[in-house]
Amino acid sequence: MAKYTDFGLANTHDMFADAYANGYAIGAFNFYNMETFSAILMAARDTHSPIIMAVSESALRYMGDEMLMSMVRGANIKPHEQIALHLDHGHSFESCAHAIDLGFSSVMIDASAMPFQENINLARRVVEYAHARNAAVEAELGTLAGFEDENTNSDAEIFTRPSDAVEFVSRTGTDSLAVAIGTSHGAYKRKNDNESLRFDILAELEVKLPGFPIVLHGASCIPRVLVDIINQNGGKMPGARGIPIDQLKRAAKMNVCKINVDSDNRMAFTAAIREMFSTQPDVFNPREYLDAAKTAVYDNTVGEIVNIMNSANRVVSG
Repeated sequence: MAKYTDFGLANTHDMFADAYANGYAIGAFNFYNMETFSAILMAARDTHSPIIMAVSESALRYMGDEMLMSMVRGANIKPHEQIALHLDHGHSFESCAHAIDLGFSSVMIDASAMPFQENINLARRVVEYAHARNAAVEAELGTLAGFEDENTNSDAEIFTRPSDAVEFVSRTGTDSLAVAIGTSHGAYKRKNDNESLRFDILAELEVKLPGFPIVLHGASCIPRVLVDIINQNGGKMPGARGIPIDQLKRAAKMNVCKINVDSDNRMAFTAAIREMFSTQPDVFNPREYLDAAKTAVYDNTVGEIVNIMNSANRVVSG
């Protein structure tokens, strides 16, 4: 059993406290392999931004426990860098406990599809296990529509009720709460450009849960330039539409302390490879197109840290 401090990782508690106090959000960027891991980590270091490196259950299975934690150890992370390793959408007590035992500093227990009381019971059990090991817990209340992978797939959307959130936080002791206010998983987040997030729910949560960190899942902005590159080079993503940047920035200035980004970097990775295969058909060395994909992920991550999260230059110690 490892401790996250063995890897130089940070607990998100202090990170969220500073984000809340200073009106910015911390990006939780999903990674799946060495290229995405190193690109996101380099982006955080170059912008001096705190960051959450997120791994879903399926990504953990894909990389494997030893390979993943060997990459983390090899990154030589220092505590002052404020880098957390987070399990995204853990669906059972066992998956969350396993991640903590591997050395994750934060886990999400996603029991949002369960009845309210069962969600509370499971979240509280995870909180007790995590807090005994000084790890942080994120839970979810409400349901996001959309499909991203086998971890996140729902046809329903149920907005979070602030009164339920107050009871949920009180009874579970969770450190942060993912809410449903109009975001959705995947690359098809809105049917038209007039849809807006439910800022009234966020405002009510600010009053009812002062100082408490809120999380947005399904909050990629789906950059049009990436959609165009993919479609112009053999891809098919008609109608892909994300959350407007101005809405995400507004949420980050409120009580949203963590914004999840997955689809944007998937698209950046794919766009770079598709474009190279289309324009340079003679390329067959994986290092060439994977390096282009890594650079694209780096550029997108830097852009979102600076232009959406407003978290650049928040790491000031060390």
